[in-house]
Amino acid sequence: MSETERKMLPVGVGLPARPRLRLGVNIGMLESVRIALDSLRSNKLRTVLTMLGIIIGVWSVVSLLAIGNGARKSITDQVRSIGTNLLSVVPGAERRGGPPQASSTAKSLTLDDADALRRAIPEIEYIAPEYQSGAQIVAGAQNRNSQVIGVTADYAIVRNVTVAGGQFLTDQMVRSGRSVAVLGATLAGDLYGSSNPVGQTIRIKGQTFLIVGVLNASGGFSNFDNAVIVPITTAQRELFGAKSVTSASYQVSSISIQVRSADKIDLAQAKVEQYMRKRHQLPDDGQSDDFTVFNQATLLSTFNTVTTTLTVFLGAIAGISLLVGGIGVMNIMLVSVTERTKEIGLRKAVGAKKRDILRQFLVEALVMSILGGLLGLLLGYGTAMGIKAAFSQYITPIVTPSAVLLAIGFSAAVGLFFGIYPAQRAARLNPIQALRYE
Repeated sequence: MSETERKMLPVGVGLPARPRLRLGVNIGMLESVRIALDSLRSNKLRTVLTMLGIIIGVWSVVSLLAIGNGARKSITDQVRSIGTNLLSVVPGAERRGGPPQASSTAKSLTLDDADALRRAIPEIEYIAPEYQSGAQIVAGAQNRNSQVIGVTADYAIVRNVTVAGGQFLTDQMVRSGRSVAVLGATLAGDLYGSSNPVGQTIRIKGQTFLIVGVLNASGGFSNFDNAVIVPITTAQRELFGAKSVTSASYQVSSISIQVRSADKIDLAQAKVEQYMRKRHQLPDDGQSDDFTVFNQATLLSTFNTVTTTLTVFLGAIAGISLLVGGIGVMNIMLVSVTERTKEIGLRKAVGAKKRDILRQFLVEALVMSILGGLLGLLLGYGTAMGIKAAFSQYITPIVTPSAVLLAIGFSAAVGLFFGIYPAQRAARLNPIQALRYE
C-alpha cells in the first residue's frame, strides 16, 4: 500500500501490521544465543576478563582431577603388580599413626619363623624371607651407597622380580652361601654404563661378588633399581652378622608370603597371626604382638580410599575458583543490565514479556560460562598432556569423561545460578522508567 492510499483511509481503520523488532517477542533459543554472542563480542575485553574466573576454575578442576586419577591408577597398578594375594610379615607391633614399632623385648623374625610358617600354613604357596642393610658397592673406580638385600630363590616369584640379563639366584646358590649378586637396573648403569655387568665383579664390605644377573627396571613400591640382591645366607653370615640373640637362627627383615589364591588371603592372614603368636608365646588377643602382618589387598583398598579422598579434596578446592568466577559473571551482568536499560524498555514497549527478557540475560550468562568452561577444559587437557610428556615415568594424568562433564556442567550451573538475579532484575524493569533512563 502506497503512502497516498494510507492517507485516504478513514480514521480508525487499522493498518497492516509492521514487522516487530527482532528483540521483541517470539525469539527462539538459537536466536537468543546469537544475540548473546553479538552482545559479548561488542565488549570483548570485559567478556574475556569476566570469563577468566570460569576458565581458571575449570582449568584447575580438570588438571587436578586428571593428576589425582593418574596417581590413583599408578599406585593401584604398582600394588597389583606385586600381587593382591601377598602377605608381608614385619617385626614390631603396629601402632596408630605410625609404622610398626618393636619393643626392646620383642623377638626378631628369623629364618626358623619362615620355615615353620611354610610347614604349618597350607594356604601358603611360596614364602620368601629377606634381610636388608646398607653398604658401599665398589666396581673398579666407581662406588655407590646402596641397599643390599639378602633373599632366597623364591623371592623372584613372590615379588614378581624379572631379570633383563643373566639369571636370578638359585636354591643352590642360597644353600651354599655363594658370593654372587644381581644388580638393579639403575645401579648397573651407574657402575658399568652401557657395558654388560654380567660376569664382572663388585666388592661389598671388602668381599668380592660375581655378578650373575641384572634386573629389569621396576620403580614403584617394589623398587630394586638401586639395590644389590645376594643370597640371604651370604648376607646374614658373611656381610652383616645377623645372628639372632634369642635363638640359634638368623634374623630376617621381613617375610613375604604368596597365598595360593586371593580369596584365601584373609584366612591365611588369620592363620599366620595365630601361629606367630603361638610360636612367640604371645597372648591370643593381639595386644602384645611383636610382629605385624600386612595384607596387600587391604593395602590396595586403603590406597584407593586415600587417593580418591585426596582427588575429591583437590577438586573441591579448585571449585572455589569457579564460584569466584560466577560472582564475576553476576557483577558484569548487573553492569550490563544498567547499561542496556533503554534497550530493555524499548523491547518491553514493542511487546517483549518478562520471560523473554529473563531468558535473554540468562542465555548471555550461560554462553559466557560455557565458553569459559570449554576454554578451561582445553587448558586443563593441555596441562595433563604436558605433565604426561614430562613425567610419564612417575605419573600419567587421566582426563576422564566424568571429569569433563563435571567441569562443563558445573561451569554452566555457575553461570545459571549467578545469572538469575541480574536476569530477574532486567525482567522487572518498568518499561516507561527504562525508556526515560539516562
